[in-house]
Formats: sequence, structure tokens, C-alpha cells
Amino acid sequence: MAKRIDHLGLRSAMADRLLPMLVGAMSFLAILAIAGVMAAAALAAQWRGDTGAALTVQVPDASQPAASGIGNRLNAVLAVLGATPGVTGPKALSAAELDTLLKPWLGEDAESLALPVPAVITATWSGAGSITSLRAALDEAAPGTLAETGSRWASRVAALTSSLQDSAAAILVIVALVASAVVAIATHAGLAQRRDTIAIIHGLGALDSDIAARFALRATLLAGFGAIIGAALAVPVLLWLATLAAPFAGVLPQSGAPSLPPLLWAVLPAIPLAAALIGWLTTQFTVRGWLRGLA
Repeated sequence: MAKRIDHLGLRSAMADRLLPMLVGAMSFLAILAIAGVMAAAALAAQWRGDTGAALTVQVPDASQPAASGIGNRLNAVLAVLGATPGVTGPKALSAAELDTLLKPWLGEDAESLALPVPAVITATWSGAGSITSLRAALDEAAPGTLAETGSRWASRVAALTSSLQDSAAAILVIVALVASAVVAIATHAGLAQRRDTIAIIHGLGALDSDIAARFALRATLLAGFGAIIGAALAVPVLLWLATLAAPFAGVLPQSGAPSLPPLLWAVLPAIPLAAALIGWLTTQFTVRGWLRGLA
């Protein structure tokens, strides 16, 4: 197949090393940002479900008589929880489990420090609305009992996810602007190097659109090629990060290779296309503006 004649000398004016390398680096960062926001959204959805459904009840003086005079306060609270719609699986933590929870803060078990530690009950809350009525029932059975759901933490996780998504969007915009600036600088360098040749053919009647199209084609190919390299290099990094993040998602290690979400696989081919489009548009604007200055 015959090699296309390069009348403008663009192969030397726009070298095939620096521009693809820089665009590839930008594409690599863009893919990491997209993967990060996808992972954050997936983890946040799981954590919101797990945390929002958690119900924790603290019962001070658990061994003291209940307000009704029948049984102790802990058993009275457990009875209320067992009879409340929307509360499932109430379970009082053992002394060993409490020591495990408190050890990072106390350094020792609560018994050795002679601290009055309330009994702690965990359960799952699936009731609609707030737990105000449940708190009132618990306080009636054992005054001073505290009950909290994970809704506050779930809302904070949602806010964190939204913040991460906004940050990723800002990173993508910055990456696109930097990639556009890199293409513009490379195009200006090529125009400066071939200034005399372009001025002659422009003076002989070559259309601005034809000259811009030649430069745009070269920039598009270089940008697209660089983005393909960046995307290819990002895949093993993403697989490695997916392996590291698996425990946070509650995924047990598997003997097989780590996998990426199908949506991310669908996004990967779009990055080179986006880079090529940025290269084409930027070069068109840059060359046409430069040619208007020759008139």
C-alpha cells in the first residue's frame, strides 16, 4: 500500500513521541479518576445499606431491676426490641465482644479499669421513619436507654460520595483542558516550523479548511494513539487496585484473576475516542486562528 504523501511535512513538524506520551499520561489519569468515582459510588451504596440498617442500643445499669419490677433492665429492653416491628435480630454483646470493641480506645478491658460500661445490643432496623417511638418505649422499660441507627453515618457517606464525584468531575475537566493545551502547543510548534511552506500554499489559494484538516488528522491520530497506550497501561493498575479494594467491598479473595465492573470496561474505549475528538477540535481552532493571522 502506497504511503500517503506528506506535502506539509507534518511528520517532522508534529513528532510522534512527545504528544502521544503526554496525551497518554492525561488519559491514564482520567481513567483512574473515573474508576475511583465508580468504586466510591459502589462502596458507598453498600456501606449506606449496611450502616443505615444498623441499630445500636445502650442500656446503663443493665443488671438493675427494670421499671416494671419484672426482670432486669437488659431483659426488659430485649423484650421491647423483640416485640417492635422493624427490629430484627436483637443481640446483647458479651463482655468479651465489648472488650474487643473498647480495647483500641481504652487499651485494656473495661473490667480491669473499673469503668461502668453499659450493655450494648445490636439489631437490624428496617422500620419506616424515625425511631422516636422506639426510643420512648425503651426509655419506659429502662430509663436512660439510648438507641441510635446508622442513618447519620449513612448520610455522611452519601455526602462523601457526592464530594468524590464532584472532585472526579473537576479532575476530568482539568485533564481535558491540559490535554487541549498540550495539543494546541504542539500544533503551534508545527505551524511555526512549517510557517514558510504553509504561507506559500495559503497564498496560492489553499483553503483554511484543507490546511486545518491536514493538521487535525495528524493531531487526532497522535492523540488517539497516546490515549490507547494510556488506557492499556491503566488496566493492570486498575486490576491491582481492585484487588486491594476487595476487602472493603466485602469480597473474599478468589483464586482467579481480579475483575473490573462491566461499566468500566465500557468506558475504557471511550477515552481514546474523547482524546481524539479533543485533538481534532483543538487543532481545528488553533490552525484556523493562526491562518487568519496570515491574512
